[in-house]
Amino acid sequence: MTVEALNCPNCGAGVASDRTQCEFCKTRLKTIGCPSCFGMMFLGSKFCGHCGAIAAPVEIIDDESCGDCPRCRRSLEKLEIGETRLRGCVTCDGLWLDAAMFESVCADREQQSAVLGFLSGRQKHSQPLTKVNYVPCPDCGHLMNRNNFAKASGVIVDICKNHGVWFDSDELPAIVEFIQKGGMEIARQRERNEIEQEREKLRDEQRRLAMQANRSGLSSFIEDPANSGTRTFVRRLFDI
Repeated sequence: MTVEALNCPNCGAGVASDRTQCEFCKTRLKTIGCPSCFGMMFLGSKFCGHCGAIAAPVEIIDDESCGDCPRCRRSLEKLEIGETRLRGCVTCDGLWLDAAMFESVCADREQQSAVLGFLSGRQKHSQPLTKVNYVPCPDCGHLMNRNNFAKASGVIVDICKNHGVWFDSDELPAIVEFIQKGGMEIARQRERNEIEQEREKLRDEQRRLAMQANRSGLSSFIEDPANSGTRTFVRRLFDI
């Protein structure tokens, strides 16, 4: 990390960015990234000293009900980054978001910028994972499923369908960048193409069965008014 001269958010004194305490007022210091320019600043600063942008407030909350880290089994801490509430591990840098909050981050560019700004300036402690393990949900303790986010991002995340998503050290920033580069629209288009291919297969199968019915003299069953409800239902499958 490049050392820069920053100002203490409490007393305004100049302090090197690699310091963990202000030598004048003894305030504990922690660097984060600006959500706009990603330049370094101290946690608690109201404005970025590089671009002047308003900093998203970050608060660390002591709470014994946060659960344990799925990776290293140490207690998680609650973080509030602007409007985003999550839990983090200070040992492996993993992050936990409940399902509603993750959906909100995916849909809100301001929240995405705030999260990226915080994570870009966070001092990393973790080492890259060398072995894939299924890990337990911090809330219910059940092993989570592993999924390629949006089936196209290349980022494999751990998901508990009832509680939320676990992100290893660099996974949440990678997903946010995937979204900001238009990845979700690509994923949606791929899904639409797959659905249309499945519909075409069903149409082909329907035509094949109709031809067999005609050859076998069973067309009266297909045209029977008693089966009209079934036909209507099948037609609905192909409505776009």
